Amino acid sequence: MKTALTIAGSDCSGGAGIQADIKTMAMNGVYAMSAITALTAQNTVGVRSIQESSPEFLKEQLDAIFEDIFPDAVKIGMVSSSELIRVIADRLRYYKVTNIVVDPVMVATAGSSLIKTDAIQTMIQELLPLATLITPNIPEAEVLSGMSIQNREDMPVAAKHIEEAYGCAVLLKGGHCINDANDLLCQNGTMRWFSGRRIDTSNTHGTGCTLSSAIASNLAKGFSLEQSVRRAKDYISGALSAMLDLGRGSGPMMHNFNLQDIFTQEGEK
Repeated sequence: MKTALTIAGSDCSGGAGIQADIKTMAMNGVYAMSAITALTAQNTVGVRSIQESSPEFLKEQLDAIFEDIFPDAVKIGMVSSSELIRVIADRLRYYKVTNIVVDPVMVATAGSSLIKTDAIQTMIQELLPLATLITPNIPEAEVLSGMSIQNREDMPVAAKHIEEAYGCAVLLKGGHCINDANDLLCQNGTMRWFSGRRIDTSNTHGTGCTLSSAIASNLAKGFSLEQSVRRAKDYISGALSAMLDLGRGSGPMMHNFNLQDIFTQEGEK
Protein backbone atom coordinates (compact mmCIF):
# COMPACT_ATOMS: atom_id res chain seq x y z
CA MET A 1 0.00 0.00 0.00
CA LYS A 2 1.25 3.47 -0.83
CA THR A 3 1.86 5.86 2.06
CA ALA A 4 1.60 9.59 2.66
CA LEU A 5 2.66 11.86 5.49
CA THR A 6 1.03 15.10 6.57
CA ILE A 7 3.16 17.60 8.48
CA ALA A 8 0.69 20.13 9.83
CA GLY A 9 -1.22 21.48 12.79
CA SER A 10 -4.05 19.72 14.58
CA ASP A 11 -7.60 21.07 14.29
CA CYS A 12 -9.53 19.85 17.33
CA SER A 13 -12.84 20.46 15.53
CA GLY A 14 -11.83 17.99 12.82
CA GLY A 15 -12.44 20.02 9.67
CA ALA A 16 -8.94 21.14 8.73
CA GLY A 17 -5.30 20.38 9.58
CA ILE A 18 -4.10 16.85 10.13
CA GLN A 19 -7.62 15.61 10.80
CA ALA A 20 -8.77 16.68 7.33
CA ASP A 21 -5.52 15.40 5.83
CA ILE A 22 -5.83 11.92 7.32
CA LYS A 23 -9.49 11.61 6.27
CA THR A 24 -8.59 12.75 2.75
CA MET A 25 -5.61 10.43 2.42
CA ALA A 26 -7.64 7.44 3.60
CA MET A 27 -10.43 8.23 1.15
CA ASN A 28 -7.87 8.58 -1.64
CA GLY A 29 -6.45 5.12 -1.04
CA VAL A 30 -3.17 5.63 0.81
CA TYR A 31 -1.95 4.88 4.34
CA ALA A 32 -1.83 8.18 6.23
CA MET A 33 0.72 9.28 8.82
CA SER A 34 1.13 12.60 10.62
CA ALA A 35 3.73 14.77 12.30
CA ILE A 36 2.09 17.50 14.36
CA THR A 37 3.56 21.00 14.21
CA ALA A 38 1.06 22.57 16.59
CA LEU A 39 -2.08 21.99 18.61
CA THR A 40 -4.84 24.47 17.90
CA ALA A 41 -7.98 25.24 19.87
CA GLN A 42 -10.34 26.13 17.05
CA ASN A 43 -13.77 25.51 15.61
CA THR A 44 -15.82 26.66 12.64
CA VAL A 45 -15.98 30.18 14.08
CA GLY A 46 -12.28 30.83 14.63
CA VAL A 47 -8.94 29.97 16.21
CA ARG A 48 -8.74 30.50 19.97
CA SER A 49 -5.22 29.39 20.76
CA ILE A 50 -2.13 27.77 19.21
CA GLN A 51 0.44 25.67 21.08
CA GLU A 52 3.46 24.79 18.97
CA SER A 53 5.40 21.57 19.08
CA SER A 54 9.00 22.07 20.09
CA PRO A 55 11.56 21.78 17.27
CA GLU A 56 13.12 18.81 19.09
CA PHE A 57 9.84 16.93 19.33
CA LEU A 58 8.93 17.62 15.71
CA LYS A 59 12.31 16.21 14.67
CA GLU A 60 11.66 13.09 16.74
CA GLN A 61 8.29 12.61 15.03
CA LEU A 62 9.80 12.95 11.57
CA ASP A 63 12.72 10.64 12.28
CA ALA A 64 10.38 8.01 13.73
CA ILE A 65 8.32 8.05 10.54
CA PHE A 66 11.11 8.22 7.97
CA GLU A 67 13.15 5.50 9.66
CA ASP A 68 10.28 3.01 9.68
CA ILE A 69 7.47 3.63 7.18
CA PHE A 70 8.96 5.88 4.51
CA PRO A 71 6.22 8.00 2.88
CA ASP A 72 5.66 7.96 -0.88
CA ALA A 73 4.52 11.58 -0.67
CA VAL A 74 4.53 14.37 1.92
CA LYS A 75 2.03 17.17 2.38
CA ILE A 76 3.08 20.18 4.47
CA GLY A 77 0.45 22.48 5.88
CA MET A 78 0.43 24.81 8.86
CA VAL A 79 3.93 25.49 10.22
CA SER A 80 3.83 28.62 12.32
CA SER A 81 7.49 29.34 13.20
CA SER A 82 10.87 29.62 11.53
CA GLU A 83 12.41 27.06 13.88
CA LEU A 84 9.90 24.38 12.92
CA ILE A 85 10.26 25.13 9.21
CA ARG A 86 14.03 24.69 9.45
CA VAL A 87 13.60 21.31 11.15
CA ILE A 88 11.26 20.12 8.40
CA ALA A 89 13.52 21.32 5.60
CA ASP A 90 16.55 19.69 7.23
CA ARG A 91 14.80 16.32 7.58
CA LEU A 92 13.43 16.43 4.03
CA ARG A 93 16.91 17.03 2.67
CA TYR A 94 18.48 14.41 4.93
CA TYR A 95 16.07 11.67 3.87
CA LYS A 96 15.98 12.80 0.21
CA VAL A 97 12.19 12.99 0.21
CA THR A 98 10.28 13.34 -3.08
CA ASN A 99 6.67 14.19 -3.98
CA ILE A 100 6.44 17.13 -1.59
CA VAL A 101 3.28 19.24 -1.68
CA VAL A 102 3.39 22.49 0.30
CA ASP A 103 0.18 24.28 1.18
CA PRO A 104 1.57 27.64 2.35
CA VAL A 105 -1.05 28.15 5.05
CA MET A 106 -1.01 31.71 6.34
CA VAL A 107 -4.59 32.46 7.38
CA ALA A 108 -7.42 30.17 8.52
CA THR A 109 -10.74 30.13 6.69
CA ALA A 110 -12.27 32.09 9.57
CA GLY A 111 -9.60 34.79 9.19
CA SER A 112 -7.11 34.06 11.99
CA SER A 113 -3.38 34.29 11.24
CA LEU A 114 -1.64 30.92 11.50
CA ILE A 115 1.98 31.88 10.84
CA LYS A 116 4.42 34.35 12.35
CA THR A 117 5.65 37.11 10.04
CA ASP A 118 9.31 36.01 10.09
CA ALA A 119 8.30 32.43 9.31
CA ILE A 120 6.98 33.42 5.89
CA GLN A 121 10.47 34.39 4.75
CA THR A 122 11.92 31.20 6.23
CA MET A 123 9.34 29.17 4.33
CA ILE A 124 10.28 30.94 1.12
CA GLN A 125 14.00 30.34 1.63
CA GLU A 126 14.03 26.86 3.16
CA LEU A 127 10.88 24.97 2.18
CA LEU A 128 9.58 26.10 -1.19
CA PRO A 129 12.76 25.17 -3.13
CA LEU A 130 12.28 21.56 -1.92
CA ALA A 131 8.66 21.36 -3.03
CA THR A 132 7.29 19.45 -5.99
CA LEU A 133 4.20 21.64 -5.87
CA ILE A 134 2.92 24.55 -3.83
CA THR A 135 -0.80 25.35 -3.62
CA PRO A 136 -1.32 29.01 -2.68
CA ASN A 137 -4.67 30.76 -2.76
CA ILE A 138 -4.89 34.30 -4.11
CA PRO A 139 -3.88 36.15 -0.90
CA GLU A 140 -0.98 33.73 -0.32
CA ALA A 141 0.15 34.04 -3.94
CA GLU A 142 0.16 37.82 -3.59
CA VAL A 143 2.58 37.47 -0.68
CA LEU A 144 4.78 34.97 -2.53
CA SER A 145 4.83 36.89 -5.82
CA GLY A 146 4.90 40.40 -4.42
CA MET A 147 2.17 41.47 -6.82
CA SER A 148 -1.52 42.23 -6.70
CA ILE A 149 -3.78 39.62 -8.31
CA GLN A 150 -7.04 41.25 -9.33
CA ASN A 151 -8.33 39.10 -12.17
CA ARG A 152 -7.85 35.93 -14.22
CA GLU A 153 -5.24 37.61 -16.42
CA ASP A 154 -3.02 38.33 -13.39
CA MET A 155 -2.90 34.68 -12.33
CA PRO A 156 -0.48 33.34 -15.02
CA VAL A 157 1.88 36.26 -14.38
CA ALA A 158 1.94 35.57 -10.65
CA ALA A 159 2.21 31.79 -11.07
CA LYS A 160 5.15 32.12 -13.47
CA HIS A 161 6.89 34.52 -11.11
CA ILE A 162 6.49 32.12 -8.17
CA GLU A 163 7.69 29.10 -10.16
CA GLU A 164 10.77 30.93 -11.44
CA ALA A 165 11.56 32.41 -8.03
CA TYR A 166 11.32 29.19 -6.02
CA GLY A 167 11.89 26.41 -8.57
CA CYS A 168 8.70 24.44 -7.96
CA ALA A 169 5.41 23.91 -9.76
CA VAL A 170 2.52 26.11 -8.64
CA LEU A 171 -1.19 25.43 -8.40
CA LEU A 172 -2.69 28.88 -8.01
CA LYS A 173 -6.20 28.50 -6.61
CA GLY A 174 -8.69 30.97 -8.07
CA GLY A 175 -11.50 30.59 -5.57
CA HIS A 176 -10.96 33.91 -3.76
CA CYS A 177 -13.31 36.04 -5.87
CA ILE A 178 -11.19 35.77 -9.03
CA ASN A 179 -13.15 33.23 -11.04
CA ASP A 180 -15.53 30.31 -10.75
CA ALA A 181 -13.29 27.92 -8.76
CA ASN A 182 -10.82 27.55 -11.65
CA ASP A 183 -7.24 26.80 -10.66
CA LEU A 184 -4.07 27.36 -12.67
CA LEU A 185 -1.18 24.89 -12.74
CA CYS A 186 2.19 26.31 -13.77
CA GLN A 187 4.72 23.52 -14.39
CA ASN A 188 8.02 24.06 -16.20
CA GLY A 189 6.67 27.28 -17.64
CA THR A 190 3.57 25.58 -19.07
CA MET A 191 0.15 26.77 -17.93
CA ARG A 192 -2.91 24.57 -17.59
CA TRP A 193 -6.29 25.62 -16.29
CA PHE A 194 -8.36 23.20 -14.25
CA SER A 195 -11.99 24.19 -14.36
CA GLY A 196 -14.25 23.72 -11.39
CA ARG A 197 -17.81 24.61 -10.53
CA ARG A 198 -18.46 26.89 -7.62
CA ILE A 199 -20.65 25.00 -5.17
CA ASP A 200 -23.19 27.06 -3.28
CA THR A 201 -22.10 26.36 0.27
CA SER A 202 -20.52 28.39 3.05
CA ASN A 203 -19.08 25.23 4.62
CA THR A 204 -15.56 25.39 3.20
CA HIS A 205 -13.48 24.89 6.34
CA GLY A 206 -10.37 22.90 5.41
CA THR A 207 -10.64 23.07 1.63
CA GLY A 208 -6.98 23.98 1.18
CA CYS A 209 -5.82 21.18 3.46
CA THR A 210 -8.06 18.71 1.68
CA LEU A 211 -6.99 19.65 -1.84
CA SER A 212 -3.26 19.50 -1.11
CA SER A 213 -3.62 16.18 0.73
CA ALA A 214 -5.58 14.67 -2.15
CA ILE A 215 -2.90 15.79 -4.60
CA ALA A 216 -0.16 14.27 -2.42
CA SER A 217 -2.13 11.01 -2.17
CA ASN A 218 -2.37 10.72 -5.93
CA LEU A 219 1.31 11.55 -6.40
CA ALA A 220 2.07 8.77 -3.92
CA LYS A 221 0.09 6.36 -6.10
CA GLY A 222 2.12 7.25 -9.18
CA PHE A 223 -0.19 9.63 -11.00
CA SER A 224 1.37 12.56 -12.85
CA LEU A 225 1.08 16.03 -11.37
CA GLU A 226 -1.66 17.00 -13.83
CA GLN A 227 -3.59 13.80 -13.14
CA SER A 228 -3.18 14.26 -9.40
CA VAL A 229 -4.58 17.79 -9.53
CA ARG A 230 -7.56 16.73 -11.64
CA ARG A 231 -8.39 13.79 -9.38
CA ALA A 232 -8.02 15.97 -6.28
CA LYS A 233 -10.37 18.62 -7.66
CA ASP A 234 -12.96 15.96 -8.49
CA TYR A 235 -12.69 14.60 -4.95
CA ILE A 236 -13.08 17.97 -3.26
CA SER A 237 -16.08 18.79 -5.47
CA GLY A 238 -17.75 15.61 -4.23
CA ALA A 239 -16.94 16.41 -0.61
CA LEU A 240 -18.40 19.93 -0.91
CA SER A 241 -21.44 18.78 -2.90
CA ALA A 242 -22.47 16.44 -0.07
CA MET A 243 -23.61 19.60 1.75
CA LEU A 244 -22.56 18.64 5.26
CA ASP A 245 -23.76 21.35 7.64
CA LEU A 246 -22.07 21.39 11.04
CA GLY A 247 -21.07 24.21 13.35
CA ARG A 248 -22.02 27.87 13.68
CA GLY A 249 -19.44 29.24 11.23
CA SER A 250 -17.70 28.04 8.09
CA GLY A 251 -18.29 24.33 8.59
CA PRO A 252 -16.33 21.31 7.36
CA MET A 253 -16.96 19.36 4.19
CA MET A 254 -17.94 15.69 4.12
CA HIS A 255 -14.63 13.92 3.50
CA ASN A 256 -16.24 10.48 3.59
CA PHE A 257 -19.00 11.32 1.09
CA ASN A 258 -18.24 8.23 -1.01
CA LEU A 259 -17.88 5.75 1.83
CA GLN A 260 -20.55 3.05 1.63
CA ASP A 261 -19.99 -0.06 3.70
CA ILE A 262 -21.60 -2.11 6.43
CA PHE A 263 -19.24 -0.43 8.91
CA THR A 264 -20.71 2.99 8.12
CA GLN A 265 -24.34 2.02 8.58
CA GLU A 266 -26.24 3.64 11.43
CA GLY A 267 -27.84 1.62 14.19
CA GLU A 268 -31.52 0.89 14.50
CA LYS A 269 -33.68 3.80 15.56
